[in-house]
Amino acid sequence: MEQRPLIERLARHLSAGHPDRWANRVEDAASILAILKEPDCIMMEAGSGDIWRSMIEAALRQRWEMAAAEERSLPPAGADEEGEIPLSEKTVGGDPADWIHLRESREKKS
Repeated sequence: MEQRPLIERLARHLSAGHPDRWANRVEDAASILAILKEPDCIMMEAGSGDIWRSMIEAALRQRWEMAAAEERSLPPAGADEEGEIPLSEKTVGGDPADWIHLRESREKKS
């Protein structure tokens, strides 16, 4: 089973009730992790604060990796919605639907 990054798991938990919107909660998850970056006294007694901070920093860096992956999944600018057909400035005018060509209906009008 694939283990998801900590920041994603936290964002998914925060989006309970809306599991398809977990990506909208990544910044909230990052805020919580940033608060946890400094260990308290009890945590310091249990282990190294430097290791803890390094681990939280690594989890926070994943936020940017997730954002970069999200951007790569979007269609390139100047393409149709599916990102399959590149559209130049000459192809598309001011109306985003200019590239769509509607045909006349084949039905006879009464």
